[in-house]
Amino acid sequence: MRVIISAGGTGGHIYPALAIINKIKEKDSSSEFLYIGTHNRMEKDIVPAAGFKYEPIEIYGFSKKDIKRDIKNIGLILKAEKKCLKIMKEFKPDVVIGVGGYVTYPVLRAAKKLKIKTFIHEQNSIPGKSNKVLSRSADLIGVSFEDSLKYFGKNAVLTGNPCGERAIDIAPTLKSKYGIDKKRKCVLIVQGSLGSNVMNNKMKSYLSSIKNEDYDVIYVTGKDYYDSFSSNKFSSNVHIVPFIDNMSALMKDIDIIVTRAGASVISEIMALGKVSILIPSPYVANNHQYYNAKSLDDNKAAIMILEKDFSGELLKEKISTLFKDKLLYNQISKNVKSMSVDNSSTLIYNLLKDLIKRWGINED
Repeated sequence: MRVIISAGGTGGHIYPALAIINKIKEKDSSSEFLYIGTHNRMEKDIVPAAGFKYEPIEIYGFSKKDIKRDIKNIGLILKAEKKCLKIMKEFKPDVVIGVGGYVTYPVLRAAKKLKIKTFIHEQNSIPGKSNKVLSRSADLIGVSFEDSLKYFGKNAVLTGNPCGERAIDIAPTLKSKYGIDKKRKCVLIVQGSLGSNVMNNKMKSYLSSIKNEDYDVIYVTGKDYYDSFSSNKFSSNVHIVPFIDNMSALMKDIDIIVTRAGASVISEIMALGKVSILIPSPYVANNHQYYNAKSLDDNKAAIMILEKDFSGELLKEKISTLFKDKLLYNQISKNVKSMSVDNSSTLIYNLLKDLIKRWGINED
């Protein structure tokens, strides 16, 4: 199978794309891949480091305020589409995959002009702008939440998020790595891959109040905030770290997760059946984290706290309730697990294989 894949801007798009690539590679070692991403965002470093061929294109998101920049960007989109046409004529992909972010727009448009079959994947509960537009011409659409099907046509399929299957497959990281007794309950608190200065400040009152609680907390500040935050003096049951590689591996040995509501972390929570308290970021496009969290909250599969309502006292109360009420704790775990598609990457691989065969293309 020859695959061009595009996703960019955030880990929430990039890591599902890499999970799809790795699953295809696992199933068909002869497959060849080309990743098209932006020239200046995180995928330009992550993808080559993962060992995959990378082609950058210059493109930016629309600002809504800077008209001159937006006019320039229209020209860059046309230029990027022209470059993608050239790339595809040379690479001759069997399928082109878009996994979110504005970079996918010229890539998928070029594919359709060349009549190459396309698949897009939506990680969030409500679709992003690029996927909304691209879905009109995509041959197949995969969604992570059942709630999302209503935004697309009959060619949309509930696939789950590929990061969920990856979370199930990886080996666990034990909390003892952070000096925590294996018999102690543990709460993991993380506010996105980059951290959040707003939430770090709000969390100080909570972390200062749990000296006498019978559980430990691993608190992830984000690399940019670690030096200033770690100067705070908390009790010995609070463990401050800047960043955790392979977060889902540690999640396997955690009792409660307090986190933002990005698509990838939610897919991991669902796949692992973890009890969580979700604090959606209000600063993201289309307020999509709120809808991600609401999807779980509505199904009694998580507890949602809005950032504007957050206080250290409220968080302490919610965590205490979850630890004391075993019936509630177990019900949330059961409910969130029931929302998961545990074989997402495998399902997507099979859909792609079928899409290629259906149109009479020899994948060999």
